Amino acid sequence: MALNRLIARYRDGRVLKGSASDFAPGKASFHLASMEDPGVITEVFIADLKALFFVKDFFGDPNHVYSNDFDPDAPTVGRKLLVEFEDGEKMAGYTLVFNPAHGGFFLTPADPHCNTVRVFIANAAVVSVT
Repeated sequence: MALNRLIARYRDGRVLKGSASDFAPGKASFHLASMEDPGVITEVFIADLKALFFVKDFFGDPNHVYSNDFDPDAPTVGRKLLVEFEDGEKMAGYTLVFNPAHGGFFLTPADPHCNTVRVFIANAAVVSVT
């Protein structure tokens, strides 16, 4: 199974970067191998997360300013959503499935130039979805 480059952002503000081969949205946890030392494995519980970012690389472009604006000329796949997290952050994007009764959902960012390919958002960390 291919490894994903992931950034795990916890609800308490912690951030871990690494890779995982056993993440599945229906599971309660997965194992993250540290970016700095792949021998260090952390069990990550979905209930503790704000979101799990699937990224192109671990560093991104520090000069990029993330945009929540949808490009009116871009083809859309899925429903447009604006998610507000419990810490006040907002993220816009597209989803194929959103069910607040599930543990979370995938969102493809509205900003096509950001470093994030997709995000698994933990429903427990969400205040509102519009």
